[in-house]
Amino acid sequence: MKFTQHTLDKIEKIVEDCGYVIRYERGTFQSGYCILQARSVVVLNKFLQTEGRINTLIELLPQLEINFDALTHESQKLYTELMAVEEHK
Repeated sequence: MKFTQHTLDKIEKIVEDCGYVIRYERGTFQSGYCILQARSVVVLNKFLQTEGRINTLIELLPQLEINFDALTHESQKLYTELMAVEEHK
């Protein structure tokens, strides 16, 4: 997988399509993110570079309530690939 802005945009779209809002803020996030479940908000450390943002979102995906059927075909394919990679870690 390439760590480009385009890849980041596609992963962000998966999260946003499931009703989450992604915000980039500064703060002392131990793992680079914070989840506010009641508001469906994902807050990422704004000082992360593109590669760090991608890795953080991939790490975060299994913890989110992802409605697979709500995703576009392209997003479903990417989500399946990302979950397969995460399982093999």
